[in-house]
Amino acid sequence: MITIEDVAKRANTSIATVSRVLNKKTGYSEKTKLKVQEAIEELGYESNAIARSLKNKKTNTIGVLVPNVSSMLSNEILNGIEEYAHTNGYSVLTSYTYSDSEKVMKSLKTFNEQRVEGLIFVSDFFLPEYYEYIRDREMPIVLTAAESPDYPLSFIKVDDFKASYDAVSYLIAKGHEKIGMISANPQVHPTAAGKSRLEGYKKALQDAALKIEDQRIVFCDGFTFPIGRNKFKELIERAPDITAVFASSDDLAVGALNMAYELGIQVPEEVSIIGYDNIPITEMVWPPLATVSQPLKNMGYESTKELMKKIADPDREGNHRYIDHEIIERKSVADLN
Repeated sequence: MITIEDVAKRANTSIATVSRVLNKKTGYSEKTKLKVQEAIEELGYESNAIARSLKNKKTNTIGVLVPNVSSMLSNEILNGIEEYAHTNGYSVLTSYTYSDSEKVMKSLKTFNEQRVEGLIFVSDFFLPEYYEYIRDREMPIVLTAAESPDYPLSFIKVDDFKASYDAVSYLIAKGHEKIGMISANPQVHPTAAGKSRLEGYKKALQDAALKIEDQRIVFCDGFTFPIGRNKFKELIERAPDITAVFASSDDLAVGALNMAYELGIQVPEEVSIIGYDNIPITEMVWPPLATVSQPLKNMGYESTKELMKKIADPDREGNHRYIDHEIIERKSVADLN
């Protein structure tokens, strides 16, 4: 973090002089002022005074960082965000980051320049550099469909462990014992759905006294339809005896459903499939997809409400809130009983 001491050293002047320049007080020459301004620009320094002055000029705008422009999950969350924001006189600026850390940092800097009053960070892994940037600029933020146990940030999401546990337990209750999983790679998504959903799957099998077989789990670095297609094929090749698949997103599950058709595998007669999210497409495919329902629009709505409270009260403590999920039964799961 660049400090006022660094600016003073670069400008070859005192800390007091830098402070006077920042606060537009008198007591320095025009030459010294230019040197201080050059040092500030070269170092990329932003003082708390500057940050506070920007904050006090209300823009009635919030920034939203979303990982994927094509994701129905993101669209549902954005609907909730915009509904609450617009009702309360705020505009929403959205940046699609595609889970690229450089794009996230660029978006944070752009939002800061545009003087947004707060941020909502949607469904992605929260890195240390993001936290340092928003902390240094005292930017209110709420995580949606994500959490960050390392930092005191508010979040609103479903309990991924419990929801996954319930999804696999549902398959077990339907008589399935050889259950595969298309899982997000926990090394890539340790808190953004990866680790928790995998652990929920394993715990459900363990509590039902069923074996956890490594060949029945395939890992992927994303949650998209094409990845679901490829990973379902890989899973069937590795574990042809499975009777059911739990996919850690609906996009993955729909991809699996598509590949099953291509491979001549009947769903649910030969293999049952359950997804996670309950995005609109789950009712459009055939057979309609059983899934874990996240109240996505409500999550966006409640996250924006929490952000408004943080904007009004910057000292408000972090609010960690889990929203209830639901297992949606549809025709993609067979009852083997």
